[in-house]
Amino acid sequence: MTQVTNTVRFVLDGKIVEAQGERRTTTVLDYLREQLHRTGSKEGCAEGDCGACVVLVGELNAAGTGVDYVPSNACIQLLPTLDGKSLKTVESLKRADGSLHPVQEAIASCHGSQCGFCTPGIVMSLTGLMQTVPAPTRDQITNSLSGNLCRCTGYKPILDATLAASQAGAAQLKLDDGADVALLQQIRRASTPSYNLEGEIVVQPVVRTRKGNEFVSPATVAEVAQYLLAHPQATLLAGSTEIGLQVNKQFTRPEHIVYLGNVAELRQVAQSASSWRIGAQVSLTQVEALVATAYPDFAEVLRRFGSPPIRSTATLAGNIANGSPIGDSMPCLMALGATLQLRRGDKTRSVALEAFYTGQKKNVLQPGEFIETIELPKPAPGQVFRAHKVSKRFDQDISATCCALSYALQGGKLAQVKLAYNGLTPSPSRAPRLEAVLHGRAPTEVTAQDLDAAIATSFTPRDGLRATWRYRALVARNLVLQFLEEAPVAANASKEVLA
Repeated sequence: MTQVTNTVRFVLDGKIVEAQGERRTTTVLDYLREQLHRTGSKEGCAEGDCGACVVLVGELNAAGTGVDYVPSNACIQLLPTLDGKSLKTVESLKRADGSLHPVQEAIASCHGSQCGFCTPGIVMSLTGLMQTVPAPTRDQITNSLSGNLCRCTGYKPILDATLAASQAGAAQLKLDDGADVALLQQIRRASTPSYNLEGEIVVQPVVRTRKGNEFVSPATVAEVAQYLLAHPQATLLAGSTEIGLQVNKQFTRPEHIVYLGNVAELRQVAQSASSWRIGAQVSLTQVEALVATAYPDFAEVLRRFGSPPIRSTATLAGNIANGSPIGDSMPCLMALGATLQLRRGDKTRSVALEAFYTGQKKNVLQPGEFIETIELPKPAPGQVFRAHKVSKRFDQDISATCCALSYALQGGKLAQVKLAYNGLTPSPSRAPRLEAVLHGRAPTEVTAQDLDAAIATSFTPRDGLRATWRYRALVARNLVLQFLEEAPVAANASKEVLA
C-alpha cells in the first residue's frame, strides 16, 4: 500500500472512525459498504440522481452544543470530506433497545416498500427532513423526496408513512447523537493555519500519497490562496456534485485536491444595504433561502436545480466555475448584475459574471486564481425580475434553456433591461440584441417577430441532446413574451414587496 500517511477521522454512532489506507478519491459509499460493511446504503446511479445512497452528514452547530445535519449523496462525496464531521446511515436509526425509528416503523406499516432497494435512501431523506421540520407539510415532504426514485412502490404509501411518522413528535424523531457532540469537539479540525520556521503557511494534508499527491482541507482563505500559488493546477472541491461524477464515471484521479468545506470565511454571507456577498462555499440551499423573498423566481430555479442532497452540498460558486452551457444559476445572476471577486495570492479583482466566460467551459481565471465571493445586488426600487427553467422533467433535470429577465417600467416603457439565457450559446450569456428590442418599448409593443429576428441574429443555431435549436429558439422567444404579458402585475407585486 503506497497511499496514506494521514488519517480521516469522523464520528459514526458515538464512536470515532479512523480511516487509513484509503485513496483520496474513495467515495463515502464505497467506504461504508466495503470497509464498514454498512450495506444499507445502496449504489443505484453513482451520480447523485436516484437517492438510494442518501446519508446524513453532521457538523457541530454554531454553539457547539448539538449537531446540524444535511442530506448527502454518499456515492459522489469523497471520504476525506468527512474529516472532522459525523455520519448517520440507515443502520444508525436502530434504537438501543432494538426498536426502529418512527420513519422506519411507518414505512413498514404503511407498505411503503416493495423491493426495498430505494427504501434506505428514502428513510434517510425523510429522517433528515424531520430533524428540523418534525411535522412537515405535504409540499415539504414531496420536495425532500424529489431526489429519491422508487419504481415499484409508488409514492402514496411513502407520503402516508411520512405523515404517520410525524405524529410521533420531535423528541422521538430526533436522531440519537448525544454521544457525538463531545467526540466532534475532540476531532474538530484546526481553524487557524500552521506556519513553518520561515513563517510560511503550511497546509496540512488529510491524505497524502508517497508520490506526493494529496487531499488538503484548509481552514482559511489565505491557506487556499497560498496552496493554489504552489499548485495552480490543483482541483478545487466544494460540493463534489461535479468532481464526484468525474471520479465515478471518468475515473478521474486529481493529483492535488483542495477541499473548501472547512474554510469558515467562504461559508459566510455578508450584506450591505444594496447587495449580498456570498462566499464560495455557501450552498444552493442557503442561497435559495436568501433570495426567496427578494427574487422568488430565482429561488424556484434553484429549487429545481437538483434534489435536497444536491442543493445542500452544491455551491453557487461551483456552478459558476463549472461553466456548463446549461448551468441554471448563471442566467439569473447575469440578469441581476452579479459580479465575482477573484483572488490569486493576496491580490483580488472584480469581474462581472457576464464577462467571466470566454468560451465553452473556459473563463478568465488565471493559474492559481479562484472565485472568493459572488456579489448579488438586492432589488432596486421598481425592479422586476422574472426567470423560468424549461426541462423535460420538472424536478432534478437538465435545462433545455433557462431565461432570466430584469427590468423596470419608467413611464410605461421598459428600461434597465437585462436578459440572459443558458443553452443557446457555448456558455450562459446576456442577449444584448434582444435587450435592445425591449428597451424603450411598452411591454405590449414587443412582438414575436421582433424577438425572432433578434434571436436569429444573436445565436448560432445548434441542435443538442435535450432540444433542437428550433425548439430552444421558440422557447427563448415565448418566455420573454410570457414575462412581458405579466409585466403590469409583476411591477405592482414588486412595489408591494419593496414597500
